[in-house]
Amino acid sequence: MTTGLSGNQKRKMKSAARLYAVQALFQMEHSSLTVEKVRTEFLEHRFGAMLDGVELQDGDIAHFSQVLEDAVNYQAPIDQLTDRGLVAKWAIARIDPTLRALFRAAGAELRDTGTPPKVVISEYVDVARAFFPEGKEASFVNAVLDHMAREARPEAF
Repeated sequence: MTTGLSGNQKRKMKSAARLYAVQALFQMEHSSLTVEKVRTEFLEHRFGAMLDGVELQDGDIAHFSQVLEDAVNYQAPIDQLTDRGLVAKWAIARIDPTLRALFRAAGAELRDTGTPPKVVISEYVDVARAFFPEGKEASFVNAVLDHMAREARPEAF
């Protein structure tokens, strides 16, 4: 499906898939919807949709689906990894739900050795900036993800 796309377009689609994955994980946490229902909703109503006259970026469907599946299937170990990356006394349950979804999506990608950890960190710091353009969350995300990546994939550092 992505055949014939430039490398830059493929990168943009993966970046969009990451943003959508964080949104989908957030939505799943705040609803009783299954991963299948949320995935279908995003694929049918978000990817490439028009919003206020602007077409939303199409996402890499395979990447979006893989991140969602891994984040759901490995949520407990990802949350434990995140807890170890957070400042003492700040369990994942206490942090902003958007950041919790972001750490779960990023943690899912850190399980996969196909993407270098530094790319995963950079991409999700950008996602944090998209959700929190005025805040310090991007720096916080960078620090936590760096810790998570060094634990999950020490060979990459």
